[in-house]
Amino acid sequence: MLPTEPDGLAAFLPQVSQWFTETFGEPTPPQRLGWPLVASGRSVLIFSPTGSGKTLAAFLAALDHLWRVPRVSPGVRVLYVSPLKALNNDVYRNLQVPLEGILQVAQRMGRPLPALTIGLRTGDTPQSERQRQLRKPPDILITTPESLHLLLTSRARLGLRSISHVIVDEIHAVCGNKRGVFLSLLLERLESINAKLQGFARIGLSATQRPLEEVAAYLGGRSSTRLADGSTRFTARPVEIVDAGGRKEFDLQVSAPFGDSAPLGAGEVWPAIEARLFDLIRAHRSTIIFANNRRIVERLTARLNERAAREALETNRDSDLPPPIIARSHHGSLSLSERRETEEALKNGELPAVVSTASLELGIDMGAVDRVCQVESPGSVSRGLQRVGRAGHLVGRTSKGRLLCKTSGDLLESAALCQGMRLGAVETLKVPTNCLDVLAQQVVACVAVEPSSVADLFDLVRRCYPYRDLSAEAFEGVLRMVSGRFPLGSLQDLKARITWDRVHNRLLPLPGSARLALTCGGTIPDTGQYPLYLGENGPKLGELDEEFVLERRVGETFVLGTSTWKIDSIDPLRVVVSRAEGQSAMMPFWRGENSPRSLELGERVGRVSREIASRRDDPTLPAWLLDECRLDRYHMPMLFDHVLPTPSRK
Repeated sequence: MLPTEPDGLAAFLPQVSQWFTETFGEPTPPQRLGWPLVASGRSVLIFSPTGSGKTLAAFLAALDHLWRVPRVSPGVRVLYVSPLKALNNDVYRNLQVPLEGILQVAQRMGRPLPALTIGLRTGDTPQSERQRQLRKPPDILITTPESLHLLLTSRARLGLRSISHVIVDEIHAVCGNKRGVFLSLLLERLESINAKLQGFARIGLSATQRPLEEVAAYLGGRSSTRLADGSTRFTARPVEIVDAGGRKEFDLQVSAPFGDSAPLGAGEVWPAIEARLFDLIRAHRSTIIFANNRRIVERLTARLNERAAREALETNRDSDLPPPIIARSHHGSLSLSERRETEEALKNGELPAVVSTASLELGIDMGAVDRVCQVESPGSVSRGLQRVGRAGHLVGRTSKGRLLCKTSGDLLESAALCQGMRLGAVETLKVPTNCLDVLAQQVVACVAVEPSSVADLFDLVRRCYPYRDLSAEAFEGVLRMVSGRFPLGSLQDLKARITWDRVHNRLLPLPGSARLALTCGGTIPDTGQYPLYLGENGPKLGELDEEFVLERRVGETFVLGTSTWKIDSIDPLRVVVSRAEGQSAMMPFWRGENSPRSLELGERVGRVSREIASRRDDPTLPAWLLDECRLDRYHMPMLFDHVLPTPSRK
């Protein structure tokens, strides 16, 4: 049952509710419905549009709990997990506001509260900070699934035994792939070491998750009870579903650098797209441009800045000022410092535009972004909603998005995408099941930190929703593989990762088990990235694709971020560069980035195509395309000829 409190603030400490009322006024639907459930210690799945206050819906109740319940022993008490490091950095900064504000209100009310500490643990966290967190764990830890794996497979797991709440943000981004299977095993490992008999509350957040029942089952997992006959009974942990998914308002438009004439030539498309983007940037205070791979991001950033420099030179030829920077890149191959500078510059209104891959897609609060531009279709409705949702990322605001297409086929897909976005028709998630490769990895990690009986480990694994139907035969097959008991003679040379004591039916670690578990954890594929350094002892600038590096020679120049670099040396483990401003340079490339079109979007493209073909001579078709797919009349003739070519254009 959903709570009956009028605003959800009744369950909070007076200091907490007073701060929220002074700062925000009225709660949003996910906050009003979610707070009482979280405050009562129940697990909750919250579904609501972007910019509706989901993160605060989870955190404020958890913070209130930390102040209400005194600390019994040192350790992390609230764990926040998200799939994106940029989102973690953003939450870390934004969480400072309520913490500081509540303490100030409490002081003013004469009812002071103890300060709470926050820690950030990702792959970018310095070693000194990791050691400090090990010695004195923070009250709230913000991390990624991969870093959580490292924590659970090291001495740092001792600081995770007093967890009261685990918040999984953007849960849709993980539960439909093997990374989500990996995370489900981590949550059960965390549950097994938690000192609380009733376990911790699990809170899932997302704006694009369907079906909610499947996601809730994934989030909760199952509890287990060993029966007298030696068998195990499993019971699904209850997860309350808060569906506050009122439709967010979108202002969408599909356009292309061609109209009712034939498509532009290969060398004319990109200049036309760049010109259109430049005009959109100039017409707004703050713009995010999404592209589907890092090469296009770098290309667009460079071309937009070149246009800005030409415009500045034409306006004032006698100026000695450096060329203006109108756009900066943001993607995973740029250094942490570069990404943070870009994020802060956009938030503070110092940068007109950021060109980004999916690194700014999930839940990032970029402040007052006026408009999002998407170059080429993002391939799925959920991804389109996430990206366009970065604009107007505030309660009650309309998100403005412009989709720029390269070809007539892309125009059709983007039109179908806009229809799906307007209807909120996000793709259906399906949780992978019985992934034996992920299981083998986590079996080694579990045994590396503590010997285990086969029965206990089998129960732990089957508590995970993705392994609910795992058979004993499949589990034993994994144990035989990781313990070196291969049935095939061709596999005899592979080393055992753990020891299986068949007499006592126990699993024991080998000398190299812990190191193997730490270095081989996770499901993100290794793409062969070369670190890039400025000078022999300089800072890290980012990463380059292995294949791109192998094709380069010393002395060549390339663009990364907003700068041009010259290769000084290529070592087996890194590339050293120096600045080469003003020189002509190539664009780097990274392999394996483009996202495929989702099945549901492909079916929608087919339905739109059939609608156009069946109504080719219907005078109401243009109005339908404008209303349903946000495609204006100027681009309709090319779409008609793509779907049903006329004899004169065959």
